Amino acid sequence: MTTRPAGLRERKKEATRIALREAALRLALEQGPDNVRVEDIAEAAGVSPRTYNNYFSSREHAIAAAVTADRDARIATMVATRPTGVRLAEAVTEAVLAQYSDPGASRRDTLLLITTHPALREAFLGTTGGITGSLADAIASHLRDADGPTAKVLAAGVAAAVRIALEQWLQPGIPTSGLVVTSGSLPDLLRTCLAPLHPAFDAAEARPQ
Repeated sequence: MTTRPAGLRERKKEATRIALREAALRLALEQGPDNVRVEDIAEAAGVSPRTYNNYFSSREHAIAAAVTADRDARIATMVATRPTGVRLAEAVTEAVLAQYSDPGASRRDTLLLITTHPALREAFLGTTGGITGSLADAIASHLRDADGPTAKVLAAGVAAAVRIALEQWLQPGIPTSGLVVTSGSLPDLLRTCLAPLHPAFDAAEARPQ
């Protein structure tokens, strides 16, 4: 009897989070991020501005959350369920590549949004840190010393590598334009930035109990 209300509360909280981030992205695409107020997002989601502040620290945070929705969970799931015989390093790399494919491939509008607003670009880059916790748990499930710090260190390294790849991919444009442009292949950049971590993953995976 005590667990069901808690579950219901969590579902309602998640539904509110989804409604807010989707409203933020929709309004930003319709009006431009600079013309969207927190009050507008809250009203569109059917909550108060105070409730909004319990979920997101800024409109950019909410928009970035919509663009990268649930990416951390999907990466962790792919790593946790890696096929037998696949190296952990390769499983992590492929999971990241699968979830950080070029956002312009399916939604050019969101890519334009990110590249034309510096504050939104920073918020987007900042979301990379969100993969650390769930990814660490997934990595730990494949290590003999699951309770040690290794998985957390490796996950933090992955998050840093992803951010570096995205920073290189989203290069500043002409200073007076306020634009950034995509540079090179994002999958190639991700592979390059993650490659230095492979020996550490191999060593952790081979470590005796």
